[in-house]
This record gives sequence, C-alpha cells and structure tokens, in this order.
Amino acid sequence: MLYFLGIGGIGMSALARYFKAKGYEVAGYDRTPSPLTHRLEDEGISIHYADDPNLIPENIEFVVLTPAIPANSLELNYLRGKGARILKRAEVLGMLSEQHKALTIAGTHGKTTTTALVTHILMTAEKKLSAFIGGIARNIDSNVVIGEDKDELVVMEADEYDHSFLKLSPFVSIVTSIDADHLDIYGDYQHLVDSFNEFVNKTSDEGLVIYHANLPIKTKKKHVTYGLENADVTAQNINVIDGETCFDVKINDERLEEEHKRICANLCNLREIKMSLYGLHNVQNALAAIVMCSYLGVSEEDIREGVATFKGVQRRFDIRVKDDKHIYIDDYAHHPEEIKAALLAARNVYPDKELTVVFQPHLFTRTRDFMDGFAESLSLADRVILLDIYPARELPIDGVTSSALLKKITSKNKMLCPKEELLNTIKDIDPELVMTVGAGDIDRFVPQIEKLLK
Repeated sequence: MLYFLGIGGIGMSALARYFKAKGYEVAGYDRTPSPLTHRLEDEGISIHYADDPNLIPENIEFVVLTPAIPANSLELNYLRGKGARILKRAEVLGMLSEQHKALTIAGTHGKTTTTALVTHILMTAEKKLSAFIGGIARNIDSNVVIGEDKDELVVMEADEYDHSFLKLSPFVSIVTSIDADHLDIYGDYQHLVDSFNEFVNKTSDEGLVIYHANLPIKTKKKHVTYGLENADVTAQNINVIDGETCFDVKINDERLEEEHKRICANLCNLREIKMSLYGLHNVQNALAAIVMCSYLGVSEEDIREGVATFKGVQRRFDIRVKDDKHIYIDDYAHHPEEIKAALLAARNVYPDKELTVVFQPHLFTRTRDFMDGFAESLSLADRVILLDIYPARELPIDGVTSSALLKKITSKNKMLCPKEELLNTIKDIDPELVMTVGAGDIDRFVPQIEKLLK
C-alpha cells in the first residue's frame, strides 16, 4: 500500500495514477474533493477528506508527501510518530529519473506547456516513454503517461518550489524562465538563480542543457540557447494566420561553436511551423520543445506534425467559449509575468474586443512580494474583477489584501467581487472577451462561467 498525503495535487495525482497502473494498492488524503480526486476515485483509488489518523489504512509500504501539507497535519505527525517511511514527491520522481533517461523541463513559468508539448511530439514520433505533467494535457486528457519499465525515456516537469527539482537526475534539461517567485522559500532572487544553476549542472555529461538566451544560466555542460533574438536557435516571421500561430525556426550557425553545431545537426532551419497556441511565450515554449526533440533524433516531419496537432493544456490560455457573442479564456497564470503574457496574447489575437479579467491572487506572500507587478500586468485589461486572496498554506498578512492591490491598478473599470457574487457579476456585465486567471480555486467556476456564457 502506498499512501499519498495531498493526493489531489496535480503532481501527486500523476504519481498516484502511475503506481496504481504498476499494480500497487494506492490510497490517499486530501483536504477537499475536486475533479481530480473524483477521477482518482473512479480509477479505484480510495481517498478521504478529513485529517484524521483513524482513517489511515494499514500495511503502508511508504508515504508520499507533498510540500503543501502543513507541518501541523494530524496525519503527518501520526505517521512520523509511527516511524513510517515518508518520501517527498520530488524524491520519488528522483528515483524514477535515475532509472531512465530523464527529460526535465524547469522554469518559473512555461514548464507545463513545454513538458506537455515535448511529450506529445515524442508520442507522435512513436517514442516509448512515461511522462509526468503539471497539468491536464488535452491530447491525452491526463497528467501522466504510463510506459513500460524498460522504456528508455521519462519526461518530467521539474518544479522549483521547495528545491524539488534538485532531487532529479536530468539527461536533457530545459529552463524556460527564471523570474522572482517562491521568495518565501528562497529569500531573494539570487538564491533562486543559484538553485536553477545547480539544477542544470546536474544534467548528464552525455546529455544537453537547453535554456532561454536571456537567463543567467552558468554551465560548462553542452548547451544550446533559444529565444526570439540573440540565441543559437530563434523564431522568426511570427504571424497568426487563419487562427494558427506560424513561425520559422532559424539556426544561427555563426553563434554556434563546432561542438554545438554537431548538437544541432538534426535540427535544420524549419519554415512555416504551425500551432494552435497563441502568444510569443508559447512560440518560445515550442522552440525549447523542438530543440529537445530534435536532439533526441525526432524527424522534421514528426516535429511539424507534433507541434501542429498539439491541443495545449487545460488552464493554459484555455479557450472555453468562442462564438459571435462571447470569448472566454481560462488561464492558470499566478505570477505578474505570466499574467502579462496571457493578457498580451489575448490582446494580440482579439485586438478589437474589450478585455475583462477576473483574477484571484494566490498566496499572501506572493501578493505582498509582487503587488506592483500584479497591478501593472492587470492594468493591461479594460476591466479588472478581483477576488479575495486564496491563502492555500498561509495565514493572512496585515495590509496584504485584494483591496490594497485594487488601489494600484490603473484600469478605469475595476472592482472587488466576493466569490459568491462572481457569476451574477459576469452575467450583468455580459463581457465580449473575458479571462479567468489564477492558481487558487477559481478553476471551480470555469464550468459554470462556460455554461453561463454559452
């Protein structure tokens, strides 16, 4: 029996599904039911929702723990007192990464989409693999691909929270971005950068480090940079044509040392790559995925097909309604740079429509640390509707409120909205273009908003 404390998390549920498919008996606890926990229960996994040691099953081989479980958890302290073997989720992924060639994708944002795209391209090329994705990839309607134990490859989203990614053993690694975040863990930006550098330098000498050209990465490992300019691999001629994003991939041979030219030998200059995702951030995510897959020997034909048929990830610029009256987009963005990228993408695709954004701040510490950044990004919208801060694992901080954030936003139309009034507010406004944004429980409203607007 494997027991998961916090089984409803996106990363934890993927591991639970993986071990269930491998023949283990799996059970778990989570604080609240969700669509993910309901799916796990439908798949035969027993879950309870009360922090009660009396509900813990017997004969547990080991416990898998998410960092989201608070230190005062009754079940956690009971299991520690009993001497149970407790492993963090990252430690379990670390063990799996040592058994295969691990393709690890890290970054403060962009990693989930890139992980899902790498997985889809490799599956298009009929590569045998397992994958652990930090979101529900639409092509497979899941956050996990369960391969055979003998399969060579495993694709892993590498989470920087709580230094988790330092438990992994990468064969090829990608870093998409390093923006200040999780400062409650790292203290300051430089310590975050140091951790990312420690991560990439764990990459195998036989593998490759792939990172965005503007990042402060320092490594003597074999590496290739990507980006929109000043990079080894760039995207050019970016356009939205007939609802698709089109771009060319350009190898800048003059930038590459001889060793790196050999690394890029499988990647020729690709013209007119097409994908259904929008935004310059997603063009760059695609570049990273293309470099990784080409390094692994995926053909140009399979790369083109994989990128073109990729359907994206739930809650990543997820277009839920698109008709003559309404466009509704849901996005997981919870950092100022992510919000900026999402709103600019919406502006670019729908330049003539009034943009309403509904934002639920996530964590008091993050709201405190990036108050001005949130205000600047949200001010890109014509109308801003703010929900209360979602606390997750944190206690309130004096003066850190949605009301304080609202005052800094410069949009002419802005308002606070209790969650229980959100549907009525959207109904009254009847917005032509609306986005829900945030990482808390705002996702619970998505089906209701979709139904309302349809």
